[in-house]
Amino acid sequence: MFEDLTARLESTLKRLRGQGKITESNIAESLKEIRRSLLEADVNYRVVKDFIEKVQQQAVGEEVLRSVTPGQQIVKIVHDELVRLMGKAHSELKLAGIPPAVVMLCGLQGSGKTTFAAKLAHYLRKRGRQPMLVAADVYRPAAVSQLQVLGKSLNIPVYSENSEDALKICQGSINAARQQGCDVVILDTAGRLHIDEEMMQELERVKKELKPGEILFVADGMTGQDAVTAAKQFLERLDYHGVVLTKMDGDARGGAALSIRQVTDRPIKFIGIGEKPDAIEAFHPDRLASRILGMGDVVSLVEKAQESIDVSEARKFEEKLRREQFNLEDFYHQLQQIKKMGPLDQILGMVPGIGKQLKNVSVDDKAFSRVEAIINSMTPLERHKPQLINGSRRRRIAIGSGTRVQDVNQLLNQFEEMRKLFRKLKGGKLKGSFRPGMMPF
Repeated sequence: MFEDLTARLESTLKRLRGQGKITESNIAESLKEIRRSLLEADVNYRVVKDFIEKVQQQAVGEEVLRSVTPGQQIVKIVHDELVRLMGKAHSELKLAGIPPAVVMLCGLQGSGKTTFAAKLAHYLRKRGRQPMLVAADVYRPAAVSQLQVLGKSLNIPVYSENSEDALKICQGSINAARQQGCDVVILDTAGRLHIDEEMMQELERVKKELKPGEILFVADGMTGQDAVTAAKQFLERLDYHGVVLTKMDGDARGGAALSIRQVTDRPIKFIGIGEKPDAIEAFHPDRLASRILGMGDVVSLVEKAQESIDVSEARKFEEKLRREQFNLEDFYHQLQQIKKMGPLDQILGMVPGIGKQLKNVSVDDKAFSRVEAIINSMTPLERHKPQLINGSRRRRIAIGSGTRVQDVNQLLNQFEEMRKLFRKLKGGKLKGSFRPGMMPF
């Protein structure tokens, strides 16, 4: 997310930090660069104007100009203003009241609404809820079957009827949810190509009858200001509670995320960061501001780890590291844990200082499969004692895994480098920074 914007802002703020003395002149020059960066990221020009004015008011203050580290203070000012721009604090879903709680999704066609419905159901179930998906899109061909396929893959119930009355379907889902013990229903309503009067009236009837605790506008993050325009139009008719930005893992320039909160005065509640069922994140303005400024996001990284990593397995792994008994079998199990956390470049990008080092480095998630294939082609003895793998064994492993002998050699060499690294960590002798070449994929 935001790679280009992050690179531009980092470059501008780095120049400021390098100044021995901050003056109104070099602040003005830097703010011009920041303004240009935000506009090129497709941020609403009124939002940019307001943002720059607020930063400037604080940055030329006497306290900053006389500060021992004025460059760092300006970075803090920019960070705090980005947080303010995106909503200050995380906004939770409101699911209180007599079950089932009703979450209604709305938005333009193609925004990723149906996929997000399944992701949200998966997200809620991991947090102890019993969700039900409701196929209320009676217009788009195959919309119902798409939701049913997603629900089946996640083992989440999907309610549908052979009817063209969306309101009737939504009403029927409430009784079905109670009968099946579901405490949340997620209404996947029809997307529209534009603001269609008849279809908007349908949404208004659903809102009036079911009184959803949450109405979420789902916007395609890649459409930039078009998403902001649609968000304003839907707000006038539905007065929704929050916004979801999908496809933020693509080449989205970030303009929607930085504009939509200010323009609609509605919080962003989730962002979609991939195609997999768990590829959504609760939106935290402070964390995203840190990512945009290249500071990483350790809190989100820890949360991902807590969700994906088996604690008992982690303790066993730690003990093996202490005893220097770490082998390829252990490494294989660790790969499985890491894969659950999401794409590797996203994970590493959350670590402070690593994101910028990955800018020109290709992190190929398919390499996971290659490494797994190589390890699976080894015997149990070879996995536990890699030092036994001689030339003939390497050729056999390469043939069995469909890779080259060079690939097997590379994995074994890098695995040995990792073992040396862990020894240094244990002895407190580690110096230097992260090098992507140290990773065996």
